[in-house]
Amino acid sequence: MQSTNHILMIRPVDFKFNEQTAGNNMFQVASNEDGVQALALKEFDGLVDLLKANGVDVTVVDDTNQPETPDSIFPNNWVSFHEDGSVFLYPMFSENRRLERRNDILEKLKEKFEVNHVSDISFYEQQHAFLEGTGSMVLDRTNKIAYACLSVRTDEEVLNNFCMLTGYQPIAFQAVDSSRFPIYHTNVMMCIGDEFAIICLDSIPNEQEKLIVALSLNNSGKHLIEITLEQMNQFAGNMLQVTNHDNEKLLVMSEQAYLSLTKQQISLLEQYCRIIYAPIYTIEKNGGGSARCMLAEIHLPLIIND
Repeated sequence: MQSTNHILMIRPVDFKFNEQTAGNNMFQVASNEDGVQALALKEFDGLVDLLKANGVDVTVVDDTNQPETPDSIFPNNWVSFHEDGSVFLYPMFSENRRLERRNDILEKLKEKFEVNHVSDISFYEQQHAFLEGTGSMVLDRTNKIAYACLSVRTDEEVLNNFCMLTGYQPIAFQAVDSSRFPIYHTNVMMCIGDEFAIICLDSIPNEQEKLIVALSLNNSGKHLIEITLEQMNQFAGNMLQVTNHDNEKLLVMSEQAYLSLTKQQISLLEQYCRIIYAPIYTIEKNGGGSARCMLAEIHLPLIIND
């Protein structure tokens, strides 16, 4: 299944602009406003409430005061959960983001979900090679394809190793923003649902790579919905399809992303999902990530109690 009803979210205690990630995340903007943590917490709780009100099962875990982890609100970068009961832990570019990996979170999830194997590939950090989870990779789980735009945070060797371990086919390419700076995470320029793919093809400068990506998506039965570079900058690529307890498909995004879409794009997306969105401007500005980054999908099998 491409989407799941179960989501992990980490409630922040010290969210702020992370200096260690700003050098290669052009979506980050340092904020001068006071009370960034309080504003981010309000936005976080609002998104959790929205998801729960729409029938999504959300496991919320509080961040800890120590160690200092200003980006803990984005758990999809350090962990991913899979239908066969496997869990992957990933190598992270920033030293303070490596501190986000928490075994106690995995233990908590084991109360409800089956965890059969934990694959820790964070040792690549010692080689200065990184793969930041489902930020670095956009997974077509149904067709077992991992799309990845290569960057300082997305190393092709680590990508290939993940794919070897999981049976995924890697499709690696270069993607840049309007200033030709490499895009730090694939999930800001594309999103894959059951029957559609949102993608900023304009961000892929190499025509052959662009064709390979587009053909792969088309051949996988995805309806391509293209977004512009300007829409990408407003996080229109940073969306996630989930399901609710009635098995209804929902497309989760930020208010900024929704407002950037044209009526035609909204109409196309509504053929496949019901759109839900929340204002998370403080998180987007200071963190350089949006709604999708905040959601770690839990595809683990549920424990069935007799």
